[in-house]
Amino acid sequence: MSTGSPRLVLIAGPSGSGKSRLAHVTGCPALRLDDFYFDADHPDLPRSPIGIIDWDDPRSWNAEAALAALAELVASGEVEVPAYSISESRRIGSHLLRLDGATCLTAEGIFAIDFLTVCRKAGLVTDAIYIDRPGVVVFWLRLRRDLAKKRKPPLILLRRGAALWRAQGALKRKALAAGFTPMTMRAAVRHLTEDTPSPSRTTPSRKL
Repeated sequence: MSTGSPRLVLIAGPSGSGKSRLAHVTGCPALRLDDFYFDADHPDLPRSPIGIIDWDDPRSWNAEAALAALAELVASGEVEVPAYSISESRRIGSHLLRLDGATCLTAEGIFAIDFLTVCRKAGLVTDAIYIDRPGVVVFWLRLRRDLAKKRKPPLILLRRGAALWRAQGALKRKALAAGFTPMTMRAAVRHLTEDTPSPSRTTPSRKL
C-alpha cells in the first residue's frame, strides 16, 4: 500500500455508459459496487411495475457491506470482495482486490450516486464524476453488453433498457444534485489519470 491514502473517485452513470471501462483504461483499482447486490432469494427485494425484481432500486444491494469493504481496502491495502453473477442473480465466489501502491481508487456502479452520501457520512474524502453520454449511445452499448453476457432474457433486457433510457435525464439531475461532475468519457479519462501514477496490476484470484 502507498504511504498515504489513495484518491477515492466514485464513478456514476447509466448502466452501460462505460463506468467499468473507465476504471479499466485508467489503470485504477476498482471496487465494483454491483458485486454487492443481494442474491435473488434475499427477502423483501423491491419489485418493478412489471413484476420482476427491480435491480435498479438501491434496496437491492448491500451498501453497508460495500462501505466496509472500501474502508478495509483503504486501511490495509487489500480486501476480499464478492464475485456476483448478474445472469444468475447470486454471489458465485470472491476475489482479492489490492491497491498495490496505487494513488487512485475507484468505486463504480449504478448505485454510486446513493453511495456518495454513505461515503461522506463515514468521513471518506470522495471525488465524484458522472459519465455523460447520449441516451441512444448508452442504450445500444448496454444492450450489446447484456446480450453478449446473457445477463437476462432478451425481452427483459429490451424492456429494462427502454425504461432506463427514459429515466436517464432524471438520473443525471439526481447525480448533479448529489454533487457529481458530468464529464464525457474522454474528459473522465484525463481527470483520473492526471497526477496519478499507473499502479502495478494483477489478475485477482477467485475463490469458488
